[in-house]
Amino acid sequence: MVEPVEGVGGRVRVQDRVNTVLVTGGSGFIGQYVCRELDSRGYVPVVLDRRGNRDAYWETILGDVRDATAVTEAVAHVDGVVHLAAVLGTQETIHNPMPAAETNILGSLNVFEAVAQYAMPAAYICVGNWWMENTYSITKTAAERFSRMFNSYRGTQIAAVRALNAYGPGQALPAPWGAGKVRKIMPTFAALALSGEPIEIYGDGTQIMDMVHVADVAQIMVDALEAGPHPGGLTYEAGTGVALTVTDIADVVAAAAGSSRDHRFVAMRQGEPEGSTVLADVLSLGPLGWRGDDFTSLGDGVGETLDWFRQVL
Repeated sequence: MVEPVEGVGGRVRVQDRVNTVLVTGGSGFIGQYVCRELDSRGYVPVVLDRRGNRDAYWETILGDVRDATAVTEAVAHVDGVVHLAAVLGTQETIHNPMPAAETNILGSLNVFEAVAQYAMPAAYICVGNWWMENTYSITKTAAERFSRMFNSYRGTQIAAVRALNAYGPGQALPAPWGAGKVRKIMPTFAALALSGEPIEIYGDGTQIMDMVHVADVAQIMVDALEAGPHPGGLTYEAGTGVALTVTDIADVVAAAAGSSRDHRFVAMRQGEPEGSTVLADVLSLGPLGWRGDDFTSLGDGVGETLDWFRQVL
C-alpha cells in the first residue's frame, strides 16, 4: 500500500521514486483533478499521456498506454498507479470501435501487466453504465473484469472504481463551442443555457443519471488507491446515489443560468437506451468511509461549473 509522506514539495524527478504516483491520462479532465488530489496528500503525481500535459507543473512522460514498453518503463519508476487513460464516447465509437478496444482493453492490460510485474498498487476507473451495449461501456467493463482476474490469480492489488457522470470546471466543451470530441451532458447543457438557447435533451428525458462532481471522483480514486481492492470483492461506485432524470438536470442548469426551461427533445442517440437508470450504490463506498451526504450537492456543483463556463464561452 502506498503511504503518504509529510512535507513533500516542489518538483521531484521520476527517477527519485519518492512516493510518486503515475496517472495515465493525467492531462484529461478527471486526470488533472486526480493529480491535484494526489499533490494535496503529499504524493508526487507523474503524468503518462500521449497528448502531453496542460499543467506544466507535473512531471510528464509523453507516451501511449498501447505501448507496452512505455508503460512498463513508466511504472518501473513510481510507487503506485491511477489508470485513467481511455478512448471516450458512446455514439462516437459505435461505428469505429477499434481505437477504443485497443486503448481501453489492450492498453489496460499493459498497465495491469506492469503493476503485476512490479507488485504495484493501482486504481482503475470503470464506467457506471457497464451494462450498456456501446463500445465505451463494453471495452471499459472488459478491463474491469480483467482487473478482478489479475487480483484473483496474479496477486495484484488493483482497486476498480466505477465513476458515474462526472462534471465540473474544466470539462471540455463540444462543437460548436469548443474542441471536445465527445458530447457530455453538463458542458452541452451549460453552453446552451448560457447562450440563451433551449437545452437539447435526448429521448423523453426520463432517463435516470447520477451526477457527481469531478473533485469527489478524484478523492475516491485516491482513497481507493490507498485502501486497495474492495474487501468484499466488489467494485467501488463513485456516485451520489441521487436519482435525477435528465429533465431534472436540465432544469437545474437552466435555473442556475437564468435561462428558459423550455427544453427541446430530440431522438435518442445510439448506444444509450431510453428509460435507462445509471445510479451508484453508495454503500459500495463504505470501506472508504464515504456516505451519500459527503458528496458535493448538484446545486453547488452546477453553480461553480457555470461560473467557470461563463469565463470560457
